[in-house]
Amino acid sequence: MSTQISRRYFLSECGIGLGKIAAASLLTQNLEARSLAPKPPLQNPKARAVIHLFLAGAPSQLELFDPKPQLTKLEGSPLPKSIIGDQRYAFIQPDAAVLGPQFSFQQYGETRATLGSPLAPLGEVADDLCIVRSCTTDQFNHAPAQVLLNSGFSQPGRPCLGSWTLYGLGSQSDNLPAFVVMSTGGGLSGGTALWSSGFLPTTYTGVRFRKGRDPILNVSTPANYSKELQSDTFHLVNQLNAKRLSVVNDQEIATRMTSYEMAARLQSSAPELMDLKSESDETINLYGCDRDQHSFARACLLARRMVQRGVRFINIYHSGWDAHTNVKGSTEGNCKQTAQATAALIMDLKRHGLLDETLVIWGGEFGRTPMVETNPALGRKAGRDHHPQAFTTLMAGGGTKPGTYGETDDFGFHITRNKVHVHDLQATILHLLGFDHERLTYHHAGRDFRLTDVHGHVVQDLIA
Repeated sequence: MSTQISRRYFLSECGIGLGKIAAASLLTQNLEARSLAPKPPLQNPKARAVIHLFLAGAPSQLELFDPKPQLTKLEGSPLPKSIIGDQRYAFIQPDAAVLGPQFSFQQYGETRATLGSPLAPLGEVADDLCIVRSCTTDQFNHAPAQVLLNSGFSQPGRPCLGSWTLYGLGSQSDNLPAFVVMSTGGGLSGGTALWSSGFLPTTYTGVRFRKGRDPILNVSTPANYSKELQSDTFHLVNQLNAKRLSVVNDQEIATRMTSYEMAARLQSSAPELMDLKSESDETINLYGCDRDQHSFARACLLARRMVQRGVRFINIYHSGWDAHTNVKGSTEGNCKQTAQATAALIMDLKRHGLLDETLVIWGGEFGRTPMVETNPALGRKAGRDHHPQAFTTLMAGGGTKPGTYGETDDFGFHITRNKVHVHDLQATILHLLGFDHERLTYHHAGRDFRLTDVHGHVVQDLIA
């Protein structure tokens, strides 16, 4: 018989086959590796949690962080052609007139952080701010720029930063999702791709907390549905899913089982999280929020409560910063909704002893042009177009170094010192979380992918 059995048959077809045994073993290892069980980082982490405040639409750095007196002098005249080069824009011509900064600036704290007047509340936490004035991106339209900053690639389909974080570190919370998403503005150009797990298992996708009384759909028990019947239903569904999982070894079945189990726990944990009655009046006033009314400020307070409960990654999206017209009014209005709450979040994390291990990120997808956008046909005047060459991102806590980093030219057009590409920013964030961004990979479609792909380097000067 031994002479009639080929090596190929023995390895792949004979009974179960050694090849199938090996494959089953590898699949089991993959299932364990992909679980949400806590995992140790590759190196000493500075941060264990992230709160990403994403100002979709792109705040104007020229009104908030990067004062340029030269623009006031040139207002009404075009920029020198040598500055603009062959740069093209979405809505203005390169020879559009210059618009000077619309607000006054003041320096705060020992770090002499320079902030525009709409961000005056951040002066209270100036010495905790890491202000990166020299960020740059490859995209000048909202959707691809938002997706690039969140996922490292300009097209949907890649895992976002939160998903990579969960994939590498797992969850610290048994009763809440490890990755939570909240949105307090209008629609987002990048859509759900901003918090998608892409080709990673959907276990790592962000869980959307919606506006209103039911932050998570389909979690509340229907009326006239007893606990016993619900328990029996859960048990039956879990048995059926487990049986199917044992047959096909599909990770998405395991994801569904995990989701059902989390949904059951959320029936008690979500209402407790969202109920702010236990928060003092002083805390509510610090954030400038209402206990029940949905707002950016309330989302920031919820983010602090989530970090206390072990949530690993929190995205708060606040859209509406796309100031193609009336950049002054738009910026002022958005800052009224966000500035006090941002400062309160940093102060509140600090007084709870959480800021050192929580990385707070504040910023949009690109900057705004030094030139004015005026278009009577579209009803636009005194606005600014998209500007990918230079924009500002804030960070606080989580091992970042307070101070101001990077410079732009006299017109706020080009970066002149310490350029920080989006991929560099991502690499630095991963480093603060304890990752080597070149080693945090996932094998897909025949090659190893990573958040920064083949780009990026850690900006050591931003790390304390």
